[in-house]
Amino acid sequence: MSRFFHGDSSSESSSSDEEELYSEGEGEAAEVASDNDSDENDSDSGDDSSSDEDGKTKSGANKFLKSDDEESEESSDEERTTLVKSAKDKRFEELEATIKSIENAEKINDWAHISAEFDKLNRQVVKLVQSGTTPKVYVKAIADLEDFMNETIAKQKVSTKKMNATNARGLNAVKQRIKKNNKDFAKDVDQYREDKLGFMESEDEEEVVPVEKARKQPRTALDADDAGVGDEGFSTVGKGGKTLQYTPESIFKNLRIIVESRGRKNTDRTEQIRVMERLFEVAITTYQKIRVLLALISTRFDLTTGAASFMSQEQWKLAEQEFGTLLEILQANPDIVVLENAEEWEDDEKPPTPAPGEKLRVPGSVVSFVERLDDELTRSLQHIDPHTAEYIERLADEGALYTNIVRGLLYVEHLAKDSKLETSQESTNRIVMRRLEHVYFKPAQVVTILEDNTWKAIPPALVSEVTPRDIHDSAVLVQTLCTYLYQHSEGIIRARSMLCHIYYLALHDQYYQARDMMLMSHLQETINNFDINTQILFNRTLVQVGLCAFRAGLVYEAQNSLQEICGSGRQKELLAQGVMIQRYSQVTPEQERLERQRQLPFHMHINLELLECVYLTCSMLLEIPLLAQTGSSPDIKKRVISKTYRRMLEYHERQIFTGPPENTRDHVMQASKALAAGEWKRSADFIHSIKIWELMPQPEAIKAMLSAQIQEEGLRTYLFTYAPFYDTLAVDTLGSMFELPARKVAAVVSKMISHEELAAALDQVNSAIIFRKGVELSRLQSLALTMSDKASGLMESNERILEQRTQGTANAFDRNAQGGGRGGRGGRGRGRGEGRGGGGGAGRRPGGGNQFTGGALGQSGAVRA
Repeated sequence: MSRFFHGDSSSESSSSDEEELYSEGEGEAAEVASDNDSDENDSDSGDDSSSDEDGKTKSGANKFLKSDDEESEESSDEERTTLVKSAKDKRFEELEATIKSIENAEKINDWAHISAEFDKLNRQVVKLVQSGTTPKVYVKAIADLEDFMNETIAKQKVSTKKMNATNARGLNAVKQRIKKNNKDFAKDVDQYREDKLGFMESEDEEEVVPVEKARKQPRTALDADDAGVGDEGFSTVGKGGKTLQYTPESIFKNLRIIVESRGRKNTDRTEQIRVMERLFEVAITTYQKIRVLLALISTRFDLTTGAASFMSQEQWKLAEQEFGTLLEILQANPDIVVLENAEEWEDDEKPPTPAPGEKLRVPGSVVSFVERLDDELTRSLQHIDPHTAEYIERLADEGALYTNIVRGLLYVEHLAKDSKLETSQESTNRIVMRRLEHVYFKPAQVVTILEDNTWKAIPPALVSEVTPRDIHDSAVLVQTLCTYLYQHSEGIIRARSMLCHIYYLALHDQYYQARDMMLMSHLQETINNFDINTQILFNRTLVQVGLCAFRAGLVYEAQNSLQEICGSGRQKELLAQGVMIQRYSQVTPEQERLERQRQLPFHMHINLELLECVYLTCSMLLEIPLLAQTGSSPDIKKRVISKTYRRMLEYHERQIFTGPPENTRDHVMQASKALAAGEWKRSADFIHSIKIWELMPQPEAIKAMLSAQIQEEGLRTYLFTYAPFYDTLAVDTLGSMFELPARKVAAVVSKMISHEELAAALDQVNSAIIFRKGVELSRLQSLALTMSDKASGLMESNERILEQRTQGTANAFDRNAQGGGRGGRGGRGRGRGEGRGGGGGAGRRPGGGNQFTGGALGQSGAVRA
């Protein structure tokens, strides 16, 4: 019977218009009616078949209309009593079916099937336990299964026949899970084993009540909700319509369920966070709050999966606030401590009670939370565009993070005071290192403000022994942190702390102290053995030392420090400030992903344009006088200080037309050409016009230092270039040319003479330079010396190759061997030079046949002899 016209007898008196409408759509309506007829009960289908047999076939709209006989039959169906099962009864049936399946598998010793069904059984019983008491059939099943498992294991120990691999895996899986599972129902299992019959007979079985089937009515969502609501008020309804009740007694059970589901697929972590927030609200004791906060913070960190994503600012702030709350609770309750080496408490029914005089230990790691908060903030800064306001807003969270780092350090120090807790020194070193990494690259003024705000947010009662409150100087703070790590750490942490200390000193213009520490640490010899992040920190420190030397006017030292990084052309990659994708590089996607993870946030970057400008300027001040020296004296070996600078200079000189300088590189190249031509003022103007100097502290002092350096190097270049054309040259003349005092000119000339760079003598009486003639070689003499050097080098290489070829073959190339030599085609010599096929003695004819002459090398040796 169709559902479309289910109603009272008034449907029979339908109008003729309706019948015409129905007859027009007869084909379509008949198909729909036939589909819906299949969903009706058996009595309806029986009626249809009987009506067809009687030959009373209906047509048109009459197919959908009820007759009097059909109505009477339906009313009789409704009066019948049917068996209605509740959802709880259906779950009991499913549970019993699973238990029956386990019992059948036990008969054939199929442990793979038992393992799968045991997991299914535990999933089914969760819903029944939440709605009431634990089913006794379940208690009986798990108790009998544990006994059967013990019997099987005992039989396997004495049996010679081994279990197959599949069954063995299933048995091991059940063995691992059933002991942990039965702890939750230990009380019921013990009662069952004491009196099995009495335990099972006390079970109250629910009777099936015949219920009169009511007419079908549409069930609304409100009715569905009302089913889970009692007289006491509203309840939280979860998935599947099950009622969730959160009480202080159920906190640990819910936490265990959440913790066990970590890492599984299709786990709604957002829902878990909402559940734990609700649990924290209903938590009463301090122990409950600490346990919930530890699980809640860990679950928030689980929201970010994969290296490509980062924690949202909202979730990060919530985790940071909850971590602050956790520290406040721990500091207010010193009898409860969070330790990494604490044992997990298994009993969810009652909290642990420590022994008198002992502290309650909760498993967890405050240091790990600090590190994870720091890593997530760094990761978010890596992914945010640094040129937007969002980056500045996100960077403002560093103050709250630094406060939590200091508070975490205070808590770890508090734990370290109690020797009974056996805390590791590594935890303190890790958190001190995190604090140092937030300080070492900042200017002193910023560090002072950060420290003041941090200590204002910390209660006055908390005192640190590592860094007392009265430290107001950032240099003293960095010195204190580094000294602590020098004394209590080793390996990577000690090396990183030393690099951070050197970086801070170089940043604040303490070059000689930074240089001495760098040399005494010997890190440049062992840095390749450290991890990549430490190598990046070493590169950053080396660059900062070079910049410090430049600000101090030490051009040669600055160029030496920057040469390794800037001369490679891979500054971005070596300083972790960008990924350089080369066209033919063999970088795998995994390597590229790791490279992007190591990138530093933008606020920690060193300006690469400023770095290049300093490097090229230092190279110019060293290379231009060297080029002038080698050009005027061909006998001096051509040495290159900076290959990068030389390539740029050669490319610039090959250009036919050079326009006005546009970037930093063009300014330095044009200044180099002017300096080589002796136009030091023009060179200084080009260097001063570079705008990047404004980014350095005290730019005017930097420009004055550069002018003095250019004047001095211009003087050296002029003397190297034009010395052959002078017999004597007055010091005052040079002073007027380069606007230098006579004392400075005399000092520069004396230094050049002492280093044998200039063949001259300084006449201090007449204040003049007397150049020595005849010392310089002619062009022919220079070429002859070059040829002799190359010939001697060729001979040395020939001898080295000869020694390599003759290893293990004595006298192989000796043409005048006196005895024991090998004859021609004959055998060995007979002691006195008498070979079997021709001896090798003096005065005898050389052995017949073609002898080994050593090839081209042997012939060349003969020619030399």
